[in-house]
Order: sequence, then C-alpha cells, then structure tokens
Amino acid sequence: MQTTLLVRKASSSASLRVTSECAQNQNHVVDRSRPIKPIEITKPSVFTKAGTTGTALMLTYLRDPAEIYRRSFATIRREADLKRFNGPDADIAVRIIHACGMIDAAEDLCFDGDVTQASSDAMAAGRSVFVDTEMARKAIIQRFLPEGAEITCTLNHKDTPLLAEKMKTTRTAAAVSLWQPCLAGSIVIIGNAPTALFALLEAIDAGGPKPAAVFAFPVGFVGAAESKRELIANPRGMSFVTLGGRRGGSAMAGAAFNGVLVGARDR
Repeated sequence: MQTTLLVRKASSSASLRVTSECAQNQNHVVDRSRPIKPIEITKPSVFTKAGTTGTALMLTYLRDPAEIYRRSFATIRREADLKRFNGPDADIAVRIIHACGMIDAAEDLCFDGDVTQASSDAMAAGRSVFVDTEMARKAIIQRFLPEGAEITCTLNHKDTPLLAEKMKTTRTAAAVSLWQPCLAGSIVIIGNAPTALFALLEAIDAGGPKPAAVFAFPVGFVGAAESKRELIANPRGMSFVTLGGRRGGSAMAGAAFNGVLVGARDR
C-alpha cells in the first residue's frame, strides 16, 4: 500500500510530497502514472497552523549565518571551561565543541607543543597536509588554505588495497605508508581510523620521518582511546591536539584544523 502526503503552499503551486510504501505483497505494483490527489490537512502538524487547510507555515528561527556563528561561539565560551587553554588552543577547543555540540569535550582535550605555530610554519614552508579519509578532507574549509596548499588522502590510491592485504591491516593504516616520502614536517589530520594513528606512530618508531603537527581524532570502540593514549604518553617530538577516549570523528578533526586556518586568516 502507498500513503502519500501532499502539502501545497498558499502562495505557490510548489508542493512537498512525503511518501512511504509498505510492500506487504511483493507483487504489488504502484501506478505512478495516475495523478495524486492532494490530501487536505485539517489538524495541527509540522506543516500547518491549527485550523488551516494545507497552508505552509513559515517557522520562526535565526537565519543570519554570521549571527548563528556569533551566538554559538559565545555560548560555548560562556558554558565551557576553557581556562586551561591559551589563546590559540582555546580557539581550537571552541571549534571542536562547535562541531560536536558537547561542552564536556573540553575536559578530554589534550594539547602538546604549539600545534597552531607548528601547523602555520609547515604551511608557510609548503609542507603536505595528510588526512586519513575523504570525510576528514571534506571537513576542512579549503578556501582558508594558503595558496598552493593541497590536502592528500591516499585511502583510495590504487595501491592501497594490495598494501593492506600484504601488511595484513586496514586500508587506512596501509594508506599511511604512502605518506612517507612527504611526511617530514607535514601536517597529519586523523578523523576516523585508530589504525591510521597506530600506523603513523609505528612508522616513526621504526625511524621514519615525523610530521610537524598531528590532529588526532580517531573515533570508535576499538583502538581509538588506546591509540590516542599512546600519542599522549609519547608525543615523539610532534605537536598535537587530541580528544582522549572513544570520541572523535572527521568533523572534530576538521574543526580543529579549521581553528588554525581561521586564526591564521584573522591575524
């Protein structure tokens, strides 16, 4: 059976159609060539005012993007405990909290070294920016990157699946091995895979090159907390920011790096 809800705006012929199909009989065929009769809505809903018939409702909410940002950041700075962070680190913390909506994330944030200065110096020197996934790449405000800067993700490189098979590890971990030629002095942003962070640390322990700055936000129930705990215990001479525990993700990783980019733009 098919249920269709059609709402027509009072000032336009435009319509919003919400459909749900329950195929109780696998042989059931919906005839989509027949015109659909609009359903009159006579009770209050998200679509209508009480007592109206199918009239679209203009909801009241803040629409100005600059004001939305201003109020969001003001709320975070008012509610979060940011006293232990210096200026640039506090800006990064605000961005991370804004990305996840969790004020208490500030309690688990850990910085070592000057991740803002290390990242700025790396970008000024034209060093590479590596991410573990395409999601992390998409989370970065690329228009704020310095001219000529590029973000590299090797997860979908043609050699990655074979490397993962040979190394008996995940594709994200295998992809890290492809960073080696340009890893020295670079920026690494990990927003998904604990195995990518573990692989980076193992490569450095084996004598490989070190990035200048690491934004470590792997997420999940297996390896996320452990990989970040290893980085915190032994930074290996790298500046970093991470969120202890299971929480993380590409949105937080990108937001942390965006904090650096926006700070550089505003200076």
